[in-house]
Amino acid sequence: MPDSQSTALTPPDDNSQILHILTHGTMSEAQGMLRYSSNSVLLVGVEFESIRLLAVYKSRRGERTLWDFPDGTLCQRETAAFHMSAALGWHLVPPTVLREGLRGIGSVQYYIPHDPNESFFTLDRSYLDVLRQMAAFDCIINNTDRKGGHCLIGPNGRLWGIDHGISFHTAIKLRTVIWDFAGQPIPKKLLEDVERVYCLLEDPSQPLRETLDELLARTEISALLGRMRRLLHLRTYPQKGPGPNEPWPPF
Repeated sequence: MPDSQSTALTPPDDNSQILHILTHGTMSEAQGMLRYSSNSVLLVGVEFESIRLLAVYKSRRGERTLWDFPDGTLCQRETAAFHMSAALGWHLVPPTVLREGLRGIGSVQYYIPHDPNESFFTLDRSYLDVLRQMAAFDCIINNTDRKGGHCLIGPNGRLWGIDHGISFHTAIKLRTVIWDFAGQPIPKKLLEDVERVYCLLEDPSQPLRETLDELLARTEISALLGRMRRLLHLRTYPQKGPGPNEPWPPF
């Protein structure tokens, strides 16, 4: 659990500072393993100069083998999801870096203090706009595991999305609890954001594309661009397919 010596910085306003600390800070001994995780997920301290943050560390070594995802890539997908969220300007994913840690290379994500009793299933209508963002985001990154508990309410009531390690597959595998907008038009502003980032990804010399080239396979980036094109063409949220369409368990 978080301790009193940790410094509370609030993303996304402090993203650059948080990313610098996560990248260059010294990682302390694990403060415990997070519950309900199928992989090795540790809550750690990361300290740089006088600032100490809490972070969620998912090592490549601790990833379980999946039949449909290449071994040792989940931490890269976690990091790629952060970069896509930040590029879109939606800031749904907490600051995340890929670095060496206590158990080797892994993703290190800023820990969002939250009430574990709150989730997607407890949200009220005030979150509809950000949920529209999250639904579009999950479609873009092909999220196969948007459980209700992967929606966190952080400080000031901000909604965050976590656990994107099984995303960016080349085959459509969208599994989510957020089907509230199925078939509805995607807001114009969100489509403008998607088109802007699509143009960046098409250019191999752009920093975003160079970053994703280091994290994902070329075929996965091609599939990502294809999903974005489809979204821009249809301009509506996807309908449920043959299935499975929802993760299990849903929380």
